[in-house]
Amino acid sequence: MRRNDREVTDFEEANHSSHLPKHNMENIKSPDITCAEISDMEEILKLQRDAYQSEAKIHNDFTIQPLTQTLEELLDEYDKCRILKAMQDDKIIGSVRAHEKDGTVYIGKLMVHPDYQGKGLGKRLLSAIETSFPDKRYELYTSCKSDRNLYLYKTAGYKDFREEIDHAGIRFVYLEK
Repeated sequence: MRRNDREVTDFEEANHSSHLPKHNMENIKSPDITCAEISDMEEILKLQRDAYQSEAKIHNDFTIQPLTQTLEELLDEYDKCRILKAMQDDKIIGSVRAHEKDGTVYIGKLMVHPDYQGKGLGKRLLSAIETSFPDKRYELYTSCKSDRNLYLYKTAGYKDFREEIDHAGIRFVYLEK
């Protein structure tokens, strides 16, 4: 549940990508971040599949959990954790989830639609989920190969505290704040 997707903080680098919509910076409306509703879960699952394609490519593994998760599994998560969404023009373009246990907030599935990456939305989602669980310890993890994720988390104040290798041989780094 705590896998996260990438985020680049350099707007210019991302804006030069040919797949991004071309906008003047003045015309970009800041997405609204709110709690997701149960009716949003189908759209969030689609966003998840789009956002995690790049993670699957890094590992050459398109069977990673974010790509194979079912709607039923996501609805089960909805009942157990807080899910935030970022909306732009009536479309969900970002999301993050978290749950608290024993004073630690476990943050996961931080995702931004590929067309909106590199504009600070991942950073805003991370901050919003932390704010919704004030004065706690935060924990998340990502692949050791996910340089953009690691950059985002470390610039947000997260520090490595352990590494693990999963059943598929993917090495993950766990971070805390």
